[in-house]
Amino acid sequence: MTERAKRKGIEIGLGLLTYIIVWAVSFYGNTGKAATTVLFLAPYIILSATTYLDEIKRLTSLKFFDENLLIIVATCGAFAVERPKEAVGAMLLYQAGKLVEELSLSQTKKSIARFIDIRPEYANLKEAGRERVVEPQDLKPKQIIVLKPGEKIPVDAVVTMGTGTIDMKALTGESTPRTVKVGDRIYSGAINLNGVLEARVVKVYNDSVASKIMRLVENANEKKAESVRLADKFARYYTPVAILIALLTCILPPMIFMEAKEEWIFRGMIILVAACPSGLLVSIPMAFLGGIGAAAGQGVLIKGSSCIETLTRVDTFVFDKTGTLTEGVFHVQEIVPYKMTEKELLELAALAETYSSHPIAVSLREAYGREPDKSRVGEVTEYPGLGLCAVVDGRRIFIGNSRLMNRQGVFCHLVPEPGAAVHVAVEKEYAGHILISDTIRKDAGRLIRWLHRRQLAVVMLTGDNEAVAENVAAKLKIESVYAELMPEDKVEQLEEFRESEMEGEKLAFVGDGINDAPVLALSDVGIAMGGLGADAALEAADIILMEDEPSRIINAIRISRATMRAVKQNMFLAAAMKVLLIGLAFFGLITMQNAIIAEICVMLISILNSFWMMKYPE
Repeated sequence: MTERAKRKGIEIGLGLLTYIIVWAVSFYGNTGKAATTVLFLAPYIILSATTYLDEIKRLTSLKFFDENLLIIVATCGAFAVERPKEAVGAMLLYQAGKLVEELSLSQTKKSIARFIDIRPEYANLKEAGRERVVEPQDLKPKQIIVLKPGEKIPVDAVVTMGTGTIDMKALTGESTPRTVKVGDRIYSGAINLNGVLEARVVKVYNDSVASKIMRLVENANEKKAESVRLADKFARYYTPVAILIALLTCILPPMIFMEAKEEWIFRGMIILVAACPSGLLVSIPMAFLGGIGAAAGQGVLIKGSSCIETLTRVDTFVFDKTGTLTEGVFHVQEIVPYKMTEKELLELAALAETYSSHPIAVSLREAYGREPDKSRVGEVTEYPGLGLCAVVDGRRIFIGNSRLMNRQGVFCHLVPEPGAAVHVAVEKEYAGHILISDTIRKDAGRLIRWLHRRQLAVVMLTGDNEAVAENVAAKLKIESVYAELMPEDKVEQLEEFRESEMEGEKLAFVGDGINDAPVLALSDVGIAMGGLGADAALEAADIILMEDEPSRIINAIRISRATMRAVKQNMFLAAAMKVLLIGLAFFGLITMQNAIIAEICVMLISILNSFWMMKYPE
């Protein structure tokens, strides 16, 4: 229970006790109306003190048109027509509803925390051959930590000793444990299942994956959806309208029908109580919070409620190829030298790519089979989207695609085979090419088929050559393909797509979160693949798949649609109940207490609906 809930509980308890005592005194003491009204002021003040204080604070910001104002005016009106028991009873039930709201919200957040509370409590630091327990926040890069079976990994690190298996479910939703060995990256929040591991810290606690994920989820509601903003606007305009209806109820019927003035004033006050929009204002954020929690439990990190709402309106999905639809793990398929041996060509390529972290560069060094001699490599100049030039043994080595060769005036051979052809030139003399291929992700086809069945457009953008792009697109049955795009070309192409969108349509871009950060940020919904540890993904994307599985987008869409369905259901229920209660209040068929009990019931139903969606989103 939160501190706020505890204070509210104490306030209600004291108010209820005082209410019972005052009621007994007025009933058995046979007090007059004036004395009774004064007596009931005591429990009323106890119960309403915080509500009045909150409303006074709101007055300074001119945001006082809310449910607090309605209940204050209604209960004061009840006191004015000498209905103090009803006024106190209404305020008591109102505060009970607020307590239920606070407890439900707290429980929802706890439920989400159980899904994703992956923060470790301690770390085993190894220094001078000895271990000592420290706080994860105290760890620094390059320090050595010891991970024992059953312990959470405290920070992002690289294994330096031992082998074992780690449970990544809390981070990625992946049910199968992952085997790790020396040199493998491990992430904070994962659990070491077996074997004793030693690892070198690569990131401080605040920059580690677990900490970043928790911050994103905790701040998820900062990005408000249109539905939430609509509810907030509705409350601002709805409250004065409700007060006007109540005022007209108090004035017009007595003038027209010449009936008891006090009775119609009291009915007007009941209308104010019945009009309290607390159920509506609570139900919508609760539904979005449930959706965010459900997604987090399935390894999909959604930054805010606005992302959920926008995703349901996406009609076009634009995919990057390398690292998104394909694994981004390249392998050397063929070495075709010109005026040198295969061994010499591969050695030149590996040396030239010594300092590059590009997947193609990694594959070339792996094929080379040993660590390149960095002393042989001098100045390196990169050409984004083309390749690079490196000085190797005093000679300029150009390595990259055919466009780089053309820019340098080097004639290169046409490569008909599908795959990435890496061309090499020595001092602008052609030296041959190395054919490298990528593999399509296992679940990419399932995702594309699912999108096609729902008549959602699918587009692929890539900087790779047209032959490779068409080959991948044909296998995945993607009709719209744009190949040989520079990074700036992707941005321009996406802008064209957005300009051609019809009103209400949205576009999502799916990339690897590293090279595609500008396009991720530009799209209506940016979805980052493999956001695990990728700073660019966490910054630029709206939705992060914590595992390299494109099919998780299906879960994200399903959860988003279920969330919006819950939002609409909650809104309809709250609105219908408002209309019904106001009508009943006008004809004098309900009391203040009845109106508030009905509002609490609506709130509980909406909360249960949101909980159900969180547990069973599909």
